[in-house]
Amino acid sequence: MFKKALCIGLALVAAQGMAQDRDSVTMGGKQVMLSGTLPQVGETAPGFRVVDASFKPVALSDFKGKTVLISAVPSLDTGVCALQTKRFNDEVGKFDGKSVVMLTLSTDLPFAQKRFCKTEGVENIQVLSDSVWRNFAEEYGLLIEDRGLLARSIFIVDAEGTLRYKELVGEVSHHPDYDAALAALKDISQQ
Repeated sequence: MFKKALCIGLALVAAQGMAQDRDSVTMGGKQVMLSGTLPQVGETAPGFRVVDASFKPVALSDFKGKTVLISAVPSLDTGVCALQTKRFNDEVGKFDGKSVVMLTLSTDLPFAQKRFCKTEGVENIQVLSDSVWRNFAEEYGLLIEDRGLLARSIFIVDAEGTLRYKELVGEVSHHPDYDAALAALKDISQQ
């Protein structure tokens, strides 16, 4: 099953022309550079520290023993980011809440995230901010230089803390492959 999920994730990323192991993506068709290095599938997922709506620190280690889907978006106040967040919010109920958690991370301030969640009815996933320390952006190599935004991406960390799936979307304005990520999440969480 692990090999199947890994192959599905990597094949879909490669087939769709998405930036897999490069340090840049495009934004509006223009290349932008990313700071840091993307973690590799099969490695221990880098830890990170972000904040919730109350500025309370939240770490990846807080979800130890659970399969974690991390949906990184540039800003919740844009169309694709809003749709991505709402899609995963709608999907989370299809998974066992005791063993699976879904997170949306952006560099939006917690106040803006809280407003977005209230306005859009996002209440099933955890929306977290990397605005304070930019620690997630740094650890996952996702900070778009000169913009202060996260590159659009999906990561899945298994219950043992291993990064099992990643998708770095090559053009920031494009959607990730929701179906591939959700299929991988289902497969990984059932192992």
